[in-house]
Amino acid sequence: MDNERLYALAQRFGTPCFVFDETALAGRMRRARALVGERVRLCYSIKANPFLIPAMLELTDLLEVCSPGELAVCKALAVPADAVLFSGVNKTAEDVAHAMDAGVTRFTAESPLHVELLQSAAAARGISVSVLLRLTAGTQFGMDEGDLLRAIDHRGLTPNLRIEGLHFFAGTQRKKLSEQREELAMLRRFMDMLRAEHGFETLKLEYGPGLYFPYFANEDDADTLAPLRELADDLKRMAEATELTVEMGRFFVSPCGTYLTRVVDTKVNRGQAYAIVDGGIHHVNYLGGMMGMRAPRIDHLHAGPVAGGEPVDTMLCGSLCTTADVLVRRLPLSNLARGDVLAFRDIGAYSVTEAPALFLSRDLPRVVLLREDGAHLARDAVRASDLNTPRL
Repeated sequence: MDNERLYALAQRFGTPCFVFDETALAGRMRRARALVGERVRLCYSIKANPFLIPAMLELTDLLEVCSPGELAVCKALAVPADAVLFSGVNKTAEDVAHAMDAGVTRFTAESPLHVELLQSAAAARGISVSVLLRLTAGTQFGMDEGDLLRAIDHRGLTPNLRIEGLHFFAGTQRKKLSEQREELAMLRRFMDMLRAEHGFETLKLEYGPGLYFPYFANEDDADTLAPLRELADDLKRMAEATELTVEMGRFFVSPCGTYLTRVVDTKVNRGQAYAIVDGGIHHVNYLGGMMGMRAPRIDHLHAGPVAGGEPVDTMLCGSLCTTADVLVRRLPLSNLARGDVLAFRDIGAYSVTEAPALFLSRDLPRVVLLREDGAHLARDAVRASDLNTPRL
């Protein structure tokens, strides 16, 4: 997406706004699938960006849903129920029942309680559902090995559950591929032990490698698929042992989004140059580094003619009345003027939903989807004040 088009989108849709490029995403996913081969299935964790669900439904084999709200989004978008894996650490009896009534038949179990809830709901409906038991990586997620083995050894007590395999995810933004290789080796040993000692064949494995994406200006972004390319052979070998699904969100969609925000004021306080933009940390929450301390990739789109000028180290701040609203502490900018647009690259994941959007009751920004037939407004600005006003 070139800067001329981005500036035109800022003029057409206003700022602040998010722009998500579905065409670029399709190209990235085609390259990703070519790296791992057709035998490795791909799953999109929709918490990374629900606005990309329609595109990713066509580009992946499965969508991971982690809450009743995410399931409601999928229902509103007419996502087929058999394309949903209902996951999440907090599943209530109501959540499970609602998902099954919606036709969902794929679930993860993160605790013995989840096993009970799934069995009860499936039995009440006279159906059978597929279940993956999540093995903990030492966090609050998943089950301890002992609990997982008890679920397998007592699967005769859960006849409505087809316990088909395992789910494992240890974390995100992990640079050292040695960690993922160790995990895959561990999982292979665990699967062998399940077969030899518990008579259980692991038919399916859902694995989240948490591959690193380089968000910041001082990082090499020449080949952001490199981690997947380097791990591909390891994934292919695992796919020979079981049906492997690789689950990711951030790594898939990060480079396919841009955040556009306009400079509304400039000043110098005690020798420090400041630029105030109409967005802020309530819209942008780039992870993988400390907020404000590292510079993401930002393009400066000038509102008018540009003359020569020396770069000035500028602190980029948002519209919130808090000293925490610092997007970048030191960004060299030349000829910065009111009305200029700053384009934050690689904002395809999380910022649109994870930032503190309701703080100060500033409106949620528009969301624009770029498709082959042009730009489409996927969500108009949302009045945060309506959500923050008590109804007396």
